[in-house]
Amino acid sequence: MSDSAVIEIKKLQKKYDDTIVLKDITEEVKSGEVICVVGPSGAGKSTFLRCLNLLEQPTSGKVLFEGTDLTTLDEKHINGLREKMGMVFQSFNLFPNMTVLENLKLAPKKVKNMSDEEATKTAKHLLERVGLLEKADVYPTSLSGGQQQRVAIARALAMSPEVMLFDEPTSALDPEMVGEVLKVMQDLAEEGMTMVVVTHEMGFAKSVANKIWFMADGYIQESADPDTFFSHPKTDRAKDFLEKILQA
Repeated sequence: MSDSAVIEIKKLQKKYDDTIVLKDITEEVKSGEVICVVGPSGAGKSTFLRCLNLLEQPTSGKVLFEGTDLTTLDEKHINGLREKMGMVFQSFNLFPNMTVLENLKLAPKKVKNMSDEEATKTAKHLLERVGLLEKADVYPTSLSGGQQQRVAIARALAMSPEVMLFDEPTSALDPEMVGEVLKVMQDLAEEGMTMVVVTHEMGFAKSVANKIWFMADGYIQESADPDTFFSHPKTDRAKDFLEKILQA
């Protein structure tokens, strides 16, 4: 893990009409870090993550990616930088009319002008990496939710991103499928991928994250390593959250 910040967030705010969803967030993500964003529902976690690659436009503040302030860019340049930030959502968003392999090849061919041969080779390598090479020629609807989410992760990796953003990637899955997706994410973390993960999987956060950001009421109330956060939360809000989560 290097000391250089890949993403710098400065005084980030997001409002919808009169509702302030994000309040003055200032943090940074270093290269190779895995940050898990945890907190109660409605805390603004997903909105915060979507502001990092400008799927949501911040109301004020800055988001710097490798030194470039994304909030000042036009759509074309933002798209160029988004290629470097893979995003995996709760819903898998795979194209149902394309095979698994075609889903993975689409963006590299279209956006990176990769040859079909090279895109196929990359896609097959990534499918092997997530344990689904044998599913290359099937359609997403024939896959389980866990398999679809692993394909979605492979698809994001097909663009060779420098950072991966995960928005509750296991929340739509049946419990027995959660582990297979978390295993792929754990492998990525061990390979040094920079990751920001909004999750309610506390076991994963505890074992994989370098840092926990506890978010409630629109701002990051605590930023600590997992041991410190889970054993000695500083704020009453975090203590209350952990008590409820760990009792569940």
